Formats: sequence, structure tokens, C-alpha cells
Amino acid sequence: ETTTSHVSVPDESMIGRVIGKEGRNIQHLERMTGCEIVIDETPNSIMVSGFSPLRRQGAKPALERLLKDGRIHPGRIEEVVEEAKKEINEDIRQAGEAAVYDLGIVDFPEKLVQLVGRLKYRTSYRQNILNHSWETAHVARMLAEELGANVDLAKKATLLHDIGKA
Repeated sequence: ETTTSHVSVPDESMIGRVIGKEGRNIQHLERMTGCEIVIDETPNSIMVSGFSPLRRQGAKPALERLLKDGRIHPGRIEEVVEEAKKEINEDIRQAGEAAVYDLGIVDFPEKLVQLVGRLKYRTSYRQNILNHSWETAHVARMLAEELGANVDLAKKATLLHDIGKA
């Protein structure tokens, strides 16, 4: 369940359009998103499967837009998937900026802000890693204040303690 997402299909006839002639559309969608698109016996539902939460988060809204629009062909698939990827990247940037701003960190390189934002789409033991890192940075700030240590350094180091998971 942690590697799948489900998309509701408003009409059963749309499933055939997602598959396309000789499976052309579904294969193209899988290539573009890096996820497996599974159509099984579940009525009015398509499963998006993949180990990368970022890819799944891009594939799900792309598939939902295609189903809503109704125009499902390789050219339109590429267009919608690219739009979804841009939206995910913007969401990542905003999440990173929000975390850094909230912690009062002003001199973080843009690449690190982007990596911090990617933590929004990662979990460890069912806990969101961005929330975990943000919370631990607040605890580190309080500890550093009590101990008379460098507060800014403590916040930065703690925010980045799980950055390898990004």
C-alpha cells in the first residue's frame, strides 16, 4: 500500500482509452512516468504503482487530468506528464523554502533548499521526513539555546540530518 496510489475512473469506457490501441497509450504513460499502470478487476479504478513517491505523485495527477480531459494520446500524455512534473518541482521548492523560512535560516544554498523540499515526499517508519526534520530542528534550537551553543548551526545540522533520504 505504500507503493501504490489509486485513481478513480468516472466511466468504464475511459479505461479502454487509457489502454489505447494495442496498449499504446498505457505503455507510453508508463514510460513517461516511470510507474506501472495497473488495470485489474477493481471497478472504476486504476492503480499507479512504483517505489518512487515522487514519480507516483507525478503520475497520479497526470492520469487524473487525462481522464477528466478525455483526450488520451501519446502527445497529450507527454504534455500532461511534463506539467505534473513541473508542479511537483514547484511544490518541492515551496516546501523547502517554507521549512527554511520557518526555522529562520537565511543563508542556505538553493540546492539544499530543493533537497529539503524533496523530504516532503519521503517517509521513514510511516513518518514524513520533512516534518520530522523540521521538528528536530526546533528541538535542537531549544537545546542549543539552553546550552549556549551555536543556535544557527544546530538548526542547520539537524534539518539536514536525514538529507541523504532525499
